Amino acid sequence: MFQKIFLCITFIQLSLLEITISTPKLPTYFKICHKSDPDLGKCIKRSVEELRPLLTKGIPELNIPSCEPLCIPEVVIDQGTGSVALKSVYKDIKVYGPSKFVIKQIKVDLEKNKMRMKVWLPHLEVICTYTMDGKILMMPISGTGLSRANYSDIEATVTLRTEKIKKDGELYYNVKDFYVNFDIGHAQIFFEDLFNGDKDLGEAMNLFINDNWKQVANEIKPVLEDHIAAIFKKFANKIFHKYPIKTILPE
Repeated sequence: MFQKIFLCITFIQLSLLEITISTPKLPTYFKICHKSDPDLGKCIKRSVEELRPLLTKGIPELNIPSCEPLCIPEVVIDQGTGSVALKSVYKDIKVYGPSKFVIKQIKVDLEKNKMRMKVWLPHLEVICTYTMDGKILMMPISGTGLSRANYSDIEATVTLRTEKIKKDGELYYNVKDFYVNFDIGHAQIFFEDLFNGDKDLGEAMNLFINDNWKQVANEIKPVLEDHIAAIFKKFANKIFHKYPIKTILPE
């Protein structure tokens, strides 16, 4: 009899353990919003803003890495046609300033599983190593070295579409589509060691790029937007796949 009671208690303990593992609780600093909130977009905006001070060091339990700097291992741009025909590889990318974002607006459509967010960034500094070869506005360019860039007054619109997936008997959100569209107010870009370190050619090309930065940016913008969207789609799904919908967005 005692053996049966012991087995019963053990089974209950294991069942509770399984529930605890499969449906982890949100951290206390995570502001919970409810589906029934008539101002759901504003609630999510406040929730994200409350998380912002934590982004500098990152939030390991939410799988969010440090944002100061935000480190990106590699970005490859292979722009084969148009006025910018360029093959370039950027490695060890460090982005300073992303945690200073300001959310202007968030709109949520639960029926369509869609959210749109408008964000403003005052300044981003990007430092990385580069290798490139090709043409920019029909001017030949090549080199390998260090790159520094400063971008200011950045307006971005983020749109994501989700779907519901079932895992371990619970419903979770999965980000199906993630789109980023951004506009840069101003940019300053510098590439070291262009043309095998030829100082005169390098200075002339850097001057040319900065005089025409807007046209250059518009040519490679779609590629950059796709790269950025892929990175943040991955981050979003790490959170959504960890917590079920009833935990993230209760009734």
